[in-house]
Amino acid sequence: MSSHTAKIEWDRSGAVFTDNQYRRTHRWSFDGGTVVPASSSPDVVKVPFSNPANVDPEEAYVASLSSCHMLWFLDIARTAGYVVDRYVDEAVGHMVRGAEGKPWIATVELRPVVDFSGAKRPDDAAVQHLHHRAHEECFLAKSVKSDIGVAGTWTYREG
Repeated sequence: MSSHTAKIEWDRSGAVFTDNQYRRTHRWSFDGGTVVPASSSPDVVKVPFSNPANVDPEEAYVASLSSCHMLWFLDIARTAGYVVDRYVDEAVGHMVRGAEGKPWIATVELRPVVDFSGAKRPDDAAVQHLHHRAHEECFLAKSVKSDIGVAGTWTYREG
């Protein structure tokens, strides 16, 4: 089908390394030219060895799931004849310790706020159906073992 690539770059920058005092900041580069400053989460590796201003893998995981869901939601809503004006999701991933004591992101909450307008007006059941279909279609949601819930809201604007 398709392949998706990312280049992840890190260098020691003169740190001893074996003393565990090395920086965890690095770069993600994508085929379109975008470069994202990345780091371990400061919840996992304390500052100054991580950089809270950079994107961490846990945040990227949550953002990827939210983005995939949103893109499917928009396409399914369009196909159903709805006009979406705005979609904002403040998604949250919850990390817990698993049975073996290792941390993992067990749940991801998608909390989209969707604004509609246009001639076709959705009701709660229609919006829930759109979210359900988007979740079923999202490639990433099908690829992970985390529970992914959607608890969004929506509004409709006249005219």
